[in-house]
Amino acid sequence: MKKQLSDAVVGIKPSGIRKFFDIVSEMNDPDVVSLGVGEPDFDTPWHIRDEGIYSLERGRTFYTSNSGLADLRREICSYMRRKQGISYDAAHEVLVTVGGSEAIDIGLRAIINPGDEVLIPQPSYVSYEPCAVLAGAKPVIIRLKAENEFRLTAGELEEAITDRTKVLILPFPNNPTGAIMEKKDLESVAEVIERHDLIVMSDEIYGELTYKGKHVSIASIPGMKERTILINGFSKAYAMTGWRLGYACGPADIIAQMTKIHQFAIMCAPTTSQYAAVEALRNGDGDIEEMCIAYNQRRRYLLNAFKEMGLECFEPYGAFYVFPSIKQFGMTSDEFATRFLAEEKVAVVPGTAFGECGEGYLRISYAYSLESLKIAIGRLERFVKKLRTAQ
Repeated sequence: MKKQLSDAVVGIKPSGIRKFFDIVSEMNDPDVVSLGVGEPDFDTPWHIRDEGIYSLERGRTFYTSNSGLADLRREICSYMRRKQGISYDAAHEVLVTVGGSEAIDIGLRAIINPGDEVLIPQPSYVSYEPCAVLAGAKPVIIRLKAENEFRLTAGELEEAITDRTKVLILPFPNNPTGAIMEKKDLESVAEVIERHDLIVMSDEIYGELTYKGKHVSIASIPGMKERTILINGFSKAYAMTGWRLGYACGPADIIAQMTKIHQFAIMCAPTTSQYAAVEALRNGDGDIEEMCIAYNQRRRYLLNAFKEMGLECFEPYGAFYVFPSIKQFGMTSDEFATRFLAEEKVAVVPGTAFGECGEGYLRISYAYSLESLKIAIGRLERFVKKLRTAQ
């Protein structure tokens, strides 16, 4: 049967995140605390749910245009002007997708020719590398460093560029590290991008979840809007994971090709979700602020707990993840996570799920209640003491 399968697909490893999620599901143990999945523990705010319900009551269950509801695309443009000072044309420069993940996939497929190189800073989201491979590209990994707070530097970017380089994926605020790129960081990287005439895919799904100033999009840097595919969505900021809704903003020529792929593969994003998203953009700023305050409280709690138990962890300023080092224990990330789950019933994700350079780290999500985090930290402290005693 193997000869009837795609070599490219067969060669792709399953998601390391889902591996531990599946193990937890199979355990079916109510005492297990899972900190592995990046899903907000908040319910979608009621006024957003109400709009989705209302759309169903009114029988709005039809296809929308391939690009998405015109009202939603206009609201996305309004949001980008309000938040980032970037102006997009709702008719030609915005595409509504099934989550940010679809936008990543079709964005790469729209611009890649076989053999083009895609630069992927890692540790980073698990979909970038497989999507690059499926688009026919050669992924080139840039290993981010803890001493640089897992930010991409202009020097690291310059070193990775060849005459085959076409795209840089910019995954900030970052999953799994929580690292951010500030304006000065983006300006130095933008100079290299322009000089080498690269396209940027900027994944800003966690842009609203920042704890050090305001998120800055690279598309807002002069000269960068024309070469940037900006990806965002509603899952993280508005606690709308199951609504499966994202969007891409970018140059009209690229968005047109992305829309063509979307048209044949998807048709349109879920209609109910689109009506709810209009309400989220119009009236959801307060919800985001409330959730950010809660996430920041949890973030500070975890950082303080790690410090007290002697676990090294740089301070993350974005998303809802921490990335503590477990190198002192002489175990691989997978070994640590596997034993921690088996012995203490807490699920975390090995850093290697996000690239080989994640070895020696764990991703712990704080998109969970403070109560759950306190239980997990108590068990982690016990586990760490046991490991140190055995050394």
